[in-house]
Formats: sequence, structure tokens, C-alpha cells
Amino acid sequence: MNATTDIAPFDARAYLARAPETPGVYRMLDAEGTILYVGKAKNLKKRLASYFRGSGLAPKTAALVSHIADIQLTATHTETEALLLENHLIKQHRPRYNVLMRDDKSYPEIFLGTAHSFPRLAYHRGPHRAPGRYFGPYPNAVAVKDTLNLLQKVFRLRDCADHEFANRSRPCMQYQIKRCTAPCVGFIGKEDYRRDVQDAQDFLEGRSQQVIHALVERMEQAAASLAFEEAAMLRDRIGQLRAVSEKQYVSTQGGSVDILACQQGGGMACVEVLSIRDGRNLGGRAHFPKNVEDQSEEEILTAFIGQMYLERNPPRELLVSHPLSERILLEQALSESSGHAVRIQSSPRGERARWVDMARLNAQIALGQRLASRGNQLGRLEALREALGLAKAPQRVECFDISHTMGESTVASCVVFGPEGPNKAAYRRYNIEGITPGDDYAAMEQALERRFGRAVKDGSILPELLLIDGGAGQVSRARAVLAGLGLGEAVMIIGVAKGPERRPGDETLLLADGARMLDLPVHSPALHLIQQVRDEAHRFAISGHRARRGKSRGERSSLESIAGVGAKRRQQLLKHFGGIQALSRAGIEDIASVPGVSSALAQRIYDHFHG
Repeated sequence: MNATTDIAPFDARAYLARAPETPGVYRMLDAEGTILYVGKAKNLKKRLASYFRGSGLAPKTAALVSHIADIQLTATHTETEALLLENHLIKQHRPRYNVLMRDDKSYPEIFLGTAHSFPRLAYHRGPHRAPGRYFGPYPNAVAVKDTLNLLQKVFRLRDCADHEFANRSRPCMQYQIKRCTAPCVGFIGKEDYRRDVQDAQDFLEGRSQQVIHALVERMEQAAASLAFEEAAMLRDRIGQLRAVSEKQYVSTQGGSVDILACQQGGGMACVEVLSIRDGRNLGGRAHFPKNVEDQSEEEILTAFIGQMYLERNPPRELLVSHPLSERILLEQALSESSGHAVRIQSSPRGERARWVDMARLNAQIALGQRLASRGNQLGRLEALREALGLAKAPQRVECFDISHTMGESTVASCVVFGPEGPNKAAYRRYNIEGITPGDDYAAMEQALERRFGRAVKDGSILPELLLIDGGAGQVSRARAVLAGLGLGEAVMIIGVAKGPERRPGDETLLLADGARMLDLPVHSPALHLIQQVRDEAHRFAISGHRARRGKSRGERSSLESIAGVGAKRRQQLLKHFGGIQALSRAGIEDIASVPGVSSALAQRIYDHFHG
């Protein structure tokens, strides 16, 4: 069924009546035949029917459906085949409504050729045109070059281009410095070179211990055959690999793994990927996928993993920051496409949990930096000016939020944004006292009276726009407070109420009268700025509440509640780290270094602060 330039409105009912109930891929096209969206389904008919229900569609999905002129289907035998095809088509056509990686062809990799009798091991970036194995992606060029440097020292495979190899009559400098065995001039036979290639491949796939065991057997055979020079060479190679493996085990317990964490905010998303290759930390890289409106962090990670790894050679394990409903399907597809088993884990323990926390923190930092860039911020403020009909863009936006646990230790936060992004020096927290526990209205009223009462008294700067995290009730209280202080006309108030599922893009924006709503599309930069400011106020309120709650409950008694930590051991821990905050940031190994603290107890203490 092909789209034409003169097409009748799409008849969803008739189309669904003919749709098959098989696994497959669907492509949604507009009137010009441009692919708008590519998706996969276990049951095509049921999946497509979900787009045409009467209500409940997310704004982005509703916009997609309004442009559909045709749907093309490709049935597959299995859902795994559908996933592989879906990601191939997304990369080929880059539909405007799919979550897309911005720079999916810019990752450095290691290339091991297979077409040549003496394969080449080299740095690679770009499309996979030459036949061979591609290992990666690596976070940056330095990580690839460091790995290649190690491989050349140990396995001594050639890195020269094929035309150089074919025309060489004597060994190059790489042979002289013991980085190549000079197959170009016949200094090594095909079978011996093939074994070195296999060892290098096993190492790149994370099987360094297997490589060491195989080299030990070859060394013993060489010594038994009185080939002492070969045995010495193998002994040196084993020593190099053992040294590397020992360092790796101490730092990361070995293995090759990628750690992926997703963070959302302000209409954007960041996926941070930390790469561990055979136990070596190669660093991380932040990615900013496009078209993430109405997508959950789980959905973004699922789409990202498919586009990132299905046409590359992934590590044997992926650690992710959020549970994935399609985990088993992704594992099957990645294992099938790579030729080795791939495992995806969302709830690691111990050191691996710390890697996930590190990736999550890096994602938060990278997203915050991207959102705070001046050019991006000025554009959002201008969009907000247009949406609100202001004469000029607001130079100061404040947002208030309330946080408590069943009414305990209530804290109100105030965050401030301007043309440079967040103005953290102007952030304030208010410990709320003298109210009925859990009364958010009274808490908001008290915080606003303290903030704006001081402003009236001191003549300090006022915001042009005040955001209140809440609905009509909170907006009404805010309006009453400012009116009582004579500021009713000086500050514009907007309430930011979360949707029923609390998803970005579902917010209701209430103007000061509490009755009119501000309707902004999900892709609006103005809405993204409001979301960013609201999320920052929420974060700042929660962190203040937790600190106050912890202080009121008494962290020392909390520490003593851990099995195995009595008064004496608590004193040792606090003395060793200089306080509860430093202890809470310590790793398991650091805690275990305290006299009298076993590894098991160190794990319990660590879990107490991070559980």
C-alpha cells in the first residue's frame, strides 16, 4: 500500500480490519510518503489499534496520528527479528517521531579485518564497510588508542594498510620496537599469526583469563619441545597480561561492561555511557537523544540500546539505571546480532551498583550543563515571553516546592533562574514550623510570606515570574499572600500541576486566577524551561528535607541501628572518616579498611547510606 500525493484521509478502522496479528515492523507515512515513525510489535494489529483509541494519547502521539496518511507493514517470524529490522530502518530513515541518537556514526572502534590472511588490527571510525569484527563503541579516541597500544605490545598484530603490507620488502619500525611480528616479510607463519589474532579477539571480548590459560599451555609445550626462545616470549606475554588483569581485578573485578544511565529534565534527556573493557575504565560519554517528549526513561534507554548496539559488537554485560520491560527481547536480539551472549541488568549490587550511580551522576551533570547553556537559556526565556505575552523576557524566575515525609520535617525550597541558567547563590530553603503536619497549603503560604515579606521590608529584587509546584489550591494561596503584601500586580504567578501519571509534557499550567490554563505543546522551549525550573525546585526541596529529617532523627543512633555497629565501632568509624558525611560518601573498600570492620559489615554500612 503506497502513499500518493493526493490521498484520502487515513481510514484506520478499515486498515485495522486487515492488519495481521503477527510480529513485525510498521512504518507510518505522511501524505508525501515521508516516514514519520518506525515501530515494532509482537502483535501488529493490537499495537496499531492502540494508536487509534478515542482518548488517552500523549500529545506527541496524538500529533503523529494526525499526520498519518499510510501505514506499511513488514511481517517477521519473531519479535527479535522485528527489533533488528526496526533499528535498521530507524538508522536508515531517521523518522522525526522516533527517539534518535544524535551522533550514531561518530564512535571510535577497534577493527579486526577478516578478509586478509594476516588480519589487521586498527583504529576505526565511521560506517562498517570492510569485512571484519568491530569492537566498541569506545567513549573516545584516547580509549581506543590506549587499548590498541596494549594489544600491540602483547599480541604484536600488524596495523598497516593492506597496500603497505603488499608492497613491503623489509620490516618496518613496528617490528623493530617489538609491536609487530612482521608477517609482511614472512617472519611469522599464518597459523601462528592466526593464534595471535584469536588471542587478541578473546581479550577484546573480555576473556583475558582464558587467553592466559591458553598461553600457559603453549609455553609449557614450547619448553617441552626445547623451543626456549618461543617459551620465553610466551612467558613475557603471560606476565604482561597477568599484570594488566591483576590491576583490573583490584579496580573493577574484571570483565567488559557498559553502564548506561538516563536522566530527563527540561524537555531533554541525557544517556551517559561508561565503558569498562576487560576491567579497564575507559571513561564515559554523554548522549542527548532527539524526540524524547512523552517518552519515559525506560523507553529512551530501550530505544538507545537498540540503535547503539544492534549493529555493533556490544560487551557481554550492560548495566542500566532503569528496569527495562523489553530486557529479554533486547538480550536475545543483541546476542543474536553479536554472536555471543549479552546480559542486561538493572539492579546490580556492590561495586557495580556504584558504577551505575556514577553514570547516573554524570548524566545529571551533563544534562544540567546542556540545559544551562546561555544560548539555550535565552531562547527558552524568549519563548516564555511570547507564550505569556510579556513585553520583555523575564530576567528572574523563581519556583517554590514543598517536601516532607508524612508531614515530618517539612521543607520549602525556592530556586532562581535567569539568563545564565540557575542562580544557585540565590537559592533558599525554609524549615516550616507551626502548621498541621502534611498541610501543603499552609507550608506554601508560610514560605511565600517569609520570602516576599522580607523582600517588601528590604526592598530586594522580585521575580517577574513565580512558579508554584501545585494546582489551583496552591496558586490561590500564593495569590492571596502576594496581594496581602501589596505585590499582587508586581509578580506573575503560574501553577505547575503534574499530570495523573506524572510524566513530562502532561503538566497543567494554571494562571494566577486559578481558572485559566496555559496550553503549551510538548516541544515548546517555554514548557521545557518551566519543567526544568520545577524539577530543580523539587530536587532542592527533597535534598533539604532529607537532611533535616536525618538530623532530627539523629544520624548517630541511625548508624548504631546497623547490625554489628555498636558505640565503640561507631566512634571508630566517625573518627576515621571525620564525620557522618564523609562516611556516607565512602566506598566499601574504604570502610573495610577501618580496624575491626569486616567486608560483610562494610557492605551493610554502605547499603545503609545507599540502599
